[in-house]
Amino acid sequence: MAFGFNLSPRLRETLDRSARKNPALVESVKKKIRQIAASDAETIGHFKNLRHDLSDFKRVHVGSFVLFFKVFEKENFILFDRLEHHDDAYKR
Repeated sequence: MAFGFNLSPRLRETLDRSARKNPALVESVKKKIRQIAASDAETIGHFKNLRHDLSDFKRVHVGSFVLFFKVFEKENFILFDRLEHHDDAYKR
């Protein structure tokens, strides 16, 4: 069964800014979001869990960018939180 999802204001702003500079990236991110949201409870577990300060999140690479998202399995909901370049994504 597919998950419901939403984008955080931070991610929406990032995608709006990127749409002017790199529309191909935005299309790739949207495609990845649809793919993740179409996952069922078993296949969502295949995405990498993060550790330490980011332990609530899972991540997936989209080109050289990292898309962070939270899965709420009981509510059957995914919150896509942010998109950052890999070089900046894991800095504390």
